[in-house]
Amino acid sequence: MTHADQPTASPSQASPSQASPSQASPSQPSRTSLEAVVFDVGGVLLDWNPRYLYRTLLSDEAEIERFLAQVCTPEWNAAQDAGRTWAEGVAELTGRFPEHRDLIQAYDERWAEMVAGTLEETVAVLDTLRAAGVPTYALTNFSAEKWTVACEQWPFLADLDGAVVSGVERVSKPDPAIYRLLLDRHDLTADTTFYTDDVPVNVHAAREVGLRAEVFVDGATLRGQLKAAGLPV
Repeated sequence: MTHADQPTASPSQASPSQASPSQASPSQPSRTSLEAVVFDVGGVLLDWNPRYLYRTLLSDEAEIERFLAQVCTPEWNAAQDAGRTWAEGVAELTGRFPEHRDLIQAYDERWAEMVAGTLEETVAVLDTLRAAGVPTYALTNFSAEKWTVACEQWPFLADLDGAVVSGVERVSKPDPAIYRLLLDRHDLTADTTFYTDDVPVNVHAAREVGLRAEVFVDGATLRGQLKAAGLPV
């Protein structure tokens, strides 16, 4: 699973999907109503950050940052998100950094400790949508093995109408193929499907495929975006 710092956009900023009165003309049809909502997971539904674990294993913040920048790097983690097994990933890395064997193994064996919990405001939005009968899905860069762990620990993930997981499909965001797979597998229409992700490049890629996508700021902002688009949140 990947995660980036949240953008600094203000919750008061209007969604690009909202046209102002000066932009619309009587001859233009209103935009198609939304029929489904798709969530990223890490940084949107789950508060995931490897620092949560390594602060219990290393005493110095600078040492933690060096370890995550030089040993268990985002690129190494992304290979598991793309389909490499954790056994393969750990073996490869411990071969290069045998002095960090225990810390590397902890990334795999104690992965759940990297999740501080759910992002409750976003989960509340998800619950509201589900109660209203709006189909909800996940589209996430996540290892296949850890997705199983996550669904066991946070059952609401397994209760979604569907999920496209990069480690299962062996294709990751922002590759356009994973967005098309989401649409095709679940019979979704791009311009009636809303997608939120905390990584801007993933949002831009979704828009290129035709999805109505917004960068995730927080649950309250998401609720406002969906309400403005006509959904019962």
